Amino acid sequence: MRTADVARHELIGLDVTVGGHAGRVVDETKHTLLVDTASGSKRIPKAGRSFDFRVGDRHVTVDGDEIMFQPEDRTKKVRS
Repeated sequence: MRTADVARHELIGLDVTVGGHAGRVVDETKHTLLVDTASGSKRIPKAGRSFDFRVGDRHVTVDGDEIMFQPEDRTKKVRS
C-alpha cells in the first residue's frame, strides 16, 4: 500500500506508532490524532511528525504535514 493510499484511508481504528507512543487511533481532528496507548490517551499533533501506520501486515510511514486536513476532506485532498 502506498503512502497516499493510507492518507486517504480512514485513520480511526488503525494501529500507529509515533514519537515513542504506540496504540490505536480513536479520534482525528485537522491538526491532531488521539491515540489510545498503554499509558492512556495521547493527543498527538500531526505537524512535523512521522506516523507509522499498520495496515494489515504492512507498515506505512506517513508525514503528518501531508494529512493536515479535516478528516472528511482528507480523503479528497491528499495527492497521489
